[in-house]
Amino acid sequence: MLKAVLFDMDGLITDTEKLLSRFWCEAAAFYGYHMTPEHVLGIRSLCSKYSAPHLRSIFGEDFDYPAVRAKRIELMDDYISKNGIEAKAGLYELLDYIKQSGLKCAVCTATDSQRTRRYLSSINALEPFDELVCGDMIKNGKPDPDTYLEGAAKLGFLPNECAALEDSPNGIESAYRAGCIPIMVPDLSQPDEELKAKVYAVCDSLADVTDVLDKLLRL
Repeated sequence: MLKAVLFDMDGLITDTEKLLSRFWCEAAAFYGYHMTPEHVLGIRSLCSKYSAPHLRSIFGEDFDYPAVRAKRIELMDDYISKNGIEAKAGLYELLDYIKQSGLKCAVCTATDSQRTRRYLSSINALEPFDELVCGDMIKNGKPDPDTYLEGAAKLGFLPNECAALEDSPNGIESAYRAGCIPIMVPDLSQPDEELKAKVYAVCDSLADVTDVLDKLLRL
């Protein structure tokens, strides 16, 4: 029986994947690398121990991942401080449904704790979540299963009692390997056939997730 819902954040709760794409490219350009949005797609939700070698395989072993990442954070933080961020469509309605249904919920994100809390607070979406699992709280990030295993454990449930909402392939892989019920809400790209085989459902937006959760609650 469904007991909880685990949420990714960037690209699912917050409309920030487009900002990550923009500022990864700008930060790389600052250091002389021609990074494109297609390159960034490959590192969505990917923890540093995987994203760093992935980018070095593209741009060479001298690619200064820590410096580029730090510049990306600087540029993106500056933009957000001036312009704010937006919640994804259907978020508040879905959170209301989860509360009314008696389900627990947690955020399971690759973003660090400080920025996670700041982002969620800025869109008035911190209080509804029972727990947070952030990138600086676990040893092995996505696509390893640890993030979602920790999310389920913090809520006191088994992974197969938790639906996991994700927008990216790496996130779906993490949820799938954890044994959760993966539900994809695509943001910057659609799932291919291989990925579709690992998801319980694909939804156009968070507004459509309520129907999927309702079916799971009736099983």
